[in-house]
Parts: sequence; C-alpha cells; structure tokens
Amino acid sequence: MHKKKLSISPAWVFRSEEGELFDPVLFRLLKGVRDAGKLTVAAEQAGISYRHAWNLLNRSAGFFGLPLVDMHKGRGTRLSALGEKLLWSEQRAKARLGPQMDSMASELNNQLQQLLAGAHPVLRLHASHGYAVALLPDFSDELELDLRYCNPAEALSALARGDADVASFHFPACPHQAEQVMAAYQDQLDLKKLRVVRFVTREQGLIIRRDSRETVTTLADLTRSDVRFINRDEHSGTRILFNMLLAEQGIREGQIQGAEREEFTHTAVAAYVAAGMADAGFGVEAAAAQFGLDFIHLATEHYLLICPEDRLQQENMQQLLALMGSAEFLNRLDALPGYAPDRCGEVCTFAELLASDRL
Repeated sequence: MHKKKLSISPAWVFRSEEGELFDPVLFRLLKGVRDAGKLTVAAEQAGISYRHAWNLLNRSAGFFGLPLVDMHKGRGTRLSALGEKLLWSEQRAKARLGPQMDSMASELNNQLQQLLAGAHPVLRLHASHGYAVALLPDFSDELELDLRYCNPAEALSALARGDADVASFHFPACPHQAEQVMAAYQDQLDLKKLRVVRFVTREQGLIIRRDSRETVTTLADLTRSDVRFINRDEHSGTRILFNMLLAEQGIREGQIQGAEREEFTHTAVAAYVAAGMADAGFGVEAAAAQFGLDFIHLATEHYLLICPEDRLQQENMQQLLALMGSAEFLNRLDALPGYAPDRCGEVCTFAELLASDRL
C-alpha cells in the first residue's frame, strides 16, 4: 500500500511593518555561506539564483539595519555577527522543537492512514529521543508505527497504562552503573512480565567546541569558573547518567556554571554549544558530529526497546523485529557516529542482558 506521509517542520517568518514577508530560504542561504564561503555556491545549494540571493541579502540588511554577510574581494563571503546569530537561532529552534513536531506528525500520519485504508493495527512506541530510534519510521512501509517522544519515566508509565505497546529504555553497559539506573526506575519496571528487545549501544560524553580543547578534557574541568555548561532536562535518562558520573567524581551540580540551564534533546544541547552559548554539554556522540563539534567519551549505553512478553507474538511486533534485523536498517545504523547495532532485534530478559555485561 502506498502511504501518504506528512512531515512538520518549524519555519521562521520575518514580516516588515509594511507587511512584506521574507522567504524562509534565507536560512538555507546563510548556511550555505557559512559552509562554502562563497555566495555563488550558497545560492546554488539553496536552490535559488545568484541574483535572488543578492536581493534577499540586501532586503534583509535593510530590514534589520545591519548586514547578514560580509563580502571582501579575494576573501569570499562570510556571515556577519548578526548572520551567525540568526542561523544558530534557527538551528536551535529546529533542535528544540523537532521531537515535538515529529511526534505530532506521527499522530497525524496514523490518523490519515486509518482514513485511507480503514482500521488497522498500529504499533505505539513511546521513546526517548535518539538518532537510532528516529530511523524506524523511515523503514516502516509495511508497519504502522506511531512514534511519540517522551522521557523514560513517561514512556514506562504509558506502557503500564496500556497507552503504548513498546517503550524505550537506556542504561550504561557498565554493570555497577546499570544497577543504579535500574534502581532509579525500579517502581516502573516489572522485570517478570517485561522483555527486552536489544537495539543499539551509543556513546555518551562531553560535547565541546574545538576552541575548548585546551580548557575541557574531563568532568572536573566543568567546575572551572570560565567554563559555561548546558545541561539536559532533569527528567531525562541522560541527566540521570550525567549526575551519576558527577557523583563518582565527587562533583556537585552546583559547582558547574550553567548546570541549571536545560535543553530537552541531545541535538539541542549540541546546537547550544555550537552557537557559542556554552563551552560544553553532555550528550551522544552523534549530536556532536552533527554540528562538527568535538566529543570526549565517558560512557557506553544500551538503548533498548521493552514490551510485555505477551505482545511479542503480535504481527506488528514481529514486523518491527524483522525491520530491526534487516541488512538495510543495520547499514543505516552503522552510519551513525557513536552508535552500533547491539544484537539488534534479539529478545531477552533484563537479567540476561545484565549478566552478559558482567562477563
């Protein structure tokens, strides 16, 4: 069956006092200037003519009262301070709003499919936002997948209520750290009834700009007065891991400048650092790579899917397991920096997985 899929993306609109609107292509143009350093190349990458690009930049300069680019003969074109600020603001908005937009698009797409093809079973997956789980909808032509992003506690609660068929869960591959994370969620984990679907491992650590290499090399460096930090939200699994690593080093959050500032995804943390608003953050390696940032490895995690044992034989669950083990999907996983297939699609118990980490 051919699927009609909707996608939702945030877009900035600039409107002058006279009601004149600016084409959102401006941000693609600014990104091209930053990456290529040439307006001709940037215009081509944005899919517009050089003349259109030139006019758009001139109109924007008039709108803001300052130029968005600096052009120097023999040195190409560079973003001005305002151009940089605008581009990074747009990148941060996409990173922050993206998971909510994707969740809404998933809900609307499933409603659309039900209207087009009649009632059919939908597999409801509630998951922490991550680069690997975000690939699943791209491979679900035969599987009706409703992917909603939320924190681990919310995902487990949805699973317990019956509002989700599958939930994500993640904990460190280090046994003693895994035990601490499991203890934090023990009231929500019914280890007798739930089964683990192995998925991926991912690398977590410090995300830093290249100009911070000399300043930040360890967690202890975050306590320096000249280092600014951006944290994950307090209910995220990554925040639990970060606080656990701090405790092992005898470091309190209160010693870190900016620990009270929060972002809700790995991508948003990396965008915040890349924009120069912080010197370091904590998250997955893939987020650092997305923004050309450096990464200091601190922990390896299992990112799993869990579901009640009695749902494993459902047709749509079997379709998900087959998808996860397919060569095409595994090849996509291999391309994600810091991610690796972890016996992808294999079903086991928590006890079996934890025992394998102790070997």
